[in-house]
Amino acid sequence: MPDLAVALAVWYRGNARDLPWRRPGFGAWGVLVSEVMLQQTPVNRVVRHLELWLERWPTPVALASATPAEVLGQWANLGYPRRALWLHRAAVEISERHGGVVPRDVDALLALSGVGDYTARAVAVFAYGERHPVVDTNTRRVLARAVAGRSQPGPPSRRDLAVMAAFLPEDPALATVVNAATMELGATTCVARTPRCGECPIREECAWRRAGYPDTGDARRRQQTYEGSDRQARGAVLRVLRESAGHAAELAGVLPDWPDAAQRQRAMASLVADGLAVRSETTLSLPH
Repeated sequence: MPDLAVALAVWYRGNARDLPWRRPGFGAWGVLVSEVMLQQTPVNRVVRHLELWLERWPTPVALASATPAEVLGQWANLGYPRRALWLHRAAVEISERHGGVVPRDVDALLALSGVGDYTARAVAVFAYGERHPVVDTNTRRVLARAVAGRSQPGPPSRRDLAVMAAFLPEDPALATVVNAATMELGATTCVARTPRCGECPIREECAWRRAGYPDTGDARRRQQTYEGSDRQARGAVLRVLRESAGHAAELAGVLPDWPDAAQRQRAMASLVADGLAVRSETTLSLPH
């Protein structure tokens, strides 16, 4: 295990992508925002949105003073917009409970709106250098192959944290690098469908390679196709509301040509239920 971790750390230091949240001095608030944006969203879509967000709201206190409508407007087309409201609520909580400073304690981070196991540990590790296991989909895939000899990881479980904790060096600084390196390897080399094993820095120690690359099955949950889905309809409704320049949109004017009228109604109702829109008898608007 230590040999794998050291090899990953050496590889990472020479091959890591230059991403904003990895630069010195980026700060815990920037790390938290980036981690929330990166949930279920590719890196290449996040970078510019992150830069614009932090230009507008460089601190939790700044974001806490914004309205939900402003927050949803700035979130734009990043998808899964409840994340924007969670981040806004977290900013209020950081301002009220922690004097505007993002906490470093995992339990305190977990108490913030929208912050789960991964995000809490990612902030504690990458912003503050604490020693914790940070496990995302890419990490789980690397561990499944390199350690367990499986082609794909099983369903997520609490055991993933224990496996990654055992993988980490004791030194907190080196553990931070190994956490990042494992994710980076899974994102760029040990990818799900066509892993580039010939470029892998730990291929000689990889249990899956040593076993002859067996197909051990894939229990990953399949995401619904976006085209034609309720998610697409919700996104289209939100786009209309963002483009209404803060004014309420007449219900009849919200996606009047949407091909599935029942889906359009479901989209509007679900946005209201999630606190992402406010409806009157005749209008729909972003929350204020």
